[in-house]
Amino acid sequence: MILRPLDWFIAIASVLICFLPALFFGKRSGKSTAEFFASGRSVPWWLAGISMVATTFSSDTPNLVANFVRTQGVAGNWQWWAFTLTGVSTVFFYARLWRRSGVLTDLEFYEVRYSGKAASAVRGFRALYLGLLFNCIIMATVNLAAVKIASVLFGFSRWETLLGVGLLNVAFATHSGLWGVLVIDMVQFFIKMTAVIAAAYFALALPAVGGLTGMVEKLSHMKGPGGLNYLSMLPDFTNNWDLAVAVFIVPLTVQWWAVWYPGAEPGGGSYIAQRMLASKSEKDALGGTLFFNLAHYILRPWPWILVGLCSLIVYPTLQDLQKSLPNVPTTLIGHDIAFPAMLRFMPTGWIGLMVGGLIAANSSTILTHLNWGASYLVHDFYRRFIKKNETEKHYVMMGRFATVLLFVGSSSMVFVLQTAQDSFNIILQVGAGTGLLYLMRWFWWRVTAWCEVVAMTSSFAMALTFLILHKNGIALGTHRELLLGIGFTTFCWILTAYIGPKTDNATLVAFYKRVHPIGPGWTRIREEAGVPKAEAKEYARQDNIPMAMLGWVSGTAVIWCGLFTVGNFLYGRMNVAFCLLGVLVITGYTLIWVVRKLWT
Repeated sequence: MILRPLDWFIAIASVLICFLPALFFGKRSGKSTAEFFASGRSVPWWLAGISMVATTFSSDTPNLVANFVRTQGVAGNWQWWAFTLTGVSTVFFYARLWRRSGVLTDLEFYEVRYSGKAASAVRGFRALYLGLLFNCIIMATVNLAAVKIASVLFGFSRWETLLGVGLLNVAFATHSGLWGVLVIDMVQFFIKMTAVIAAAYFALALPAVGGLTGMVEKLSHMKGPGGLNYLSMLPDFTNNWDLAVAVFIVPLTVQWWAVWYPGAEPGGGSYIAQRMLASKSEKDALGGTLFFNLAHYILRPWPWILVGLCSLIVYPTLQDLQKSLPNVPTTLIGHDIAFPAMLRFMPTGWIGLMVGGLIAANSSTILTHLNWGASYLVHDFYRRFIKKNETEKHYVMMGRFATVLLFVGSSSMVFVLQTAQDSFNIILQVGAGTGLLYLMRWFWWRVTAWCEVVAMTSSFAMALTFLILHKNGIALGTHRELLLGIGFTTFCWILTAYIGPKTDNATLVAFYKRVHPIGPGWTRIREEAGVPKAEAKEYARQDNIPMAMLGWVSGTAVIWCGLFTVGNFLYGRMNVAFCLLGVLVITGYTLIWVVRKLWT
């Protein structure tokens, strides 16, 4: 692809518009770790929400969605659509609890909720495990997508792409802290949405595709392996039961609550928790997380899906993709490369916007992960275990050093991964079975730090076991391995909750008084704390679990109805679309009513 002067102008202008405002936050972010990692706990709900959306709008996500569409049809996206249940539950059951805890990072939570050496050990271990190892895998996935896109569009090698995005991201992450990340995210979101909508428009405009009508007609007669219907938003339960189990039944019944996945953690965590903790109030934490989920699942998916569907017409097979990309190394060829391959058909001017959008997509995610990972390494490991009494400026300096370290580590992993689907499966398997623990620790006093240790080690052991089996030619299937991992890990940590060491009562009482968790799981601790039943009922009235449950159901319904209303309008199925639109209006009104009640 050749960039004309107009493309260069638009691409450079897009990058400048995104990054220049962040320069003004360097001085403010350098004041303290609270400013550098949590924006002084003064972020409004709309900025927190937009930042969450922009962070998950990474350069690897369009490639992953294209991979799903080409190999499993549109229904393959249920593997991440099912996390709607997780995200909306965080909005109504956990966002206010996180903000109420008052911690700076979600790992600091461990020494508020648990006691003894086990609590500090878990905090330190997870700081390295998540902040360094796991975080580097996630960033490597994002940068792998950037490498593939740059290879297709410009013929860049891996190291050339990594050097280019690295210099930009590291410079701004070290300079501006979370305030800069939030401002960059806000601008980037609108540029990225414009770019991907344009990509879908020009893909549909190709003569071979013939617009929306032509795409639907052609794909209606094109079947994938096992008679796969690429257009269907639900899997085929009659002729392809194994696929239906893998992409629909397991995600909706088990995966959403049992698996830890960044951006959709059961109970909230990682950079989602970071944004909630940085919010200026419980109300802002709830509102920001709700906005994130609505935008994440309704606004963004269809442009990516349309490009993936169009690519099936232009490049029906992997061989067709490889023939059209003779200069791309064969190790980078996979179904996920179809998205950048389709970008080559965009006209002058729009190519420049797409390049700017792709840089923004990469940066918004990498900047967040660099800041989030550095917060773990500095606040939860270095400051907690190595140097406890240094100045705030010293810790900010170490945060900047950790940022550089993280990017170097993640860049090295790019040379190991091959496709976005590989990374997605690895992350799911490593986190399999830990999700229920992260939900229950807020509502059951028996969950201990040792439960967390056992859950992490058992899930990692299962993932390692399956990796060894794969190396020896034994594969049970992703969904079967996921279920086995979830079952084994859940059994191990629940058994530990009953027979392992207990959390100190004084710690549990202090946690109860600070966070006010409700439900029968805290009855014994409430009695030890000397909190009268009337006061406990007041806590319950404020959190209003029945109203939160209604919000969870209506919020999930709004998201799925909105998602499929848009899809059916695009397919030209007007009767179905208008029926779904009616349900969307009713559930949307209910959701607004619930949120107002809870905010009051």
